Amino acid sequence: MIWCIPTLKAERTHLRPFTPADAPEVELLAGAPEVSDTMLGMPHPYPPGAAAPWIANHAERAADGGEFHWAIVRKADGRLLGAIRLTITTRHARDDLGYWLGISYWNQGYTSEAARCVIAFGFDELRLHRVQAGCMTRNPASARVMEKAGMRFEGIARGYLKKHDHFEDIATYARLRTDPSLLRKDEARELMRGVTE
Repeated sequence: MIWCIPTLKAERTHLRPFTPADAPEVELLAGAPEVSDTMLGMPHPYPPGAAAPWIANHAERAADGGEFHWAIVRKADGRLLGAIRLTITTRHARDDLGYWLGISYWNQGYTSEAARCVIAFGFDELRLHRVQAGCMTRNPASARVMEKAGMRFEGIARGYLKKHDHFEDIATYARLRTDPSLLRKDEARELMRGVTE
């Protein structure tokens, strides 16, 4: 099956494919050291001109269903806020969720909203069984994003990644298609009643 990157709409944000015109803003937002500090694959300083080829690669990666990247834009004014992506492991019907946001837009709920939207896409359209993500334990804001997106804490992988010559512990979160949080509140209550009786 050949995929394209769809536009997803949430209450305050739209998630759309990146365009070449986004490259300068990506470099500006992603170039902040605070953004790259807890991101494994985010270089700092962000190389001039690196955003354009990164964006150009998105359609090809989505076409085979392997990876979907979206620009997180504010619905009110179309302002680019950051990025969110799903990396699919088809054999196991799971994906890895990743995201970053420009500093000016932190702690306003934009990432949690985008994550909920992308997770719903993964389950509804891609028919995934599991969505997982991780964050460095020194990044509690990212952990809150995952919790607000309905993901459950699964544990800590100690010394799992190396960043700036320092080994980092990674907190792992996941959500399954069958998790009660995906059900309507009345369905979830009914399910839990059966477990506790």
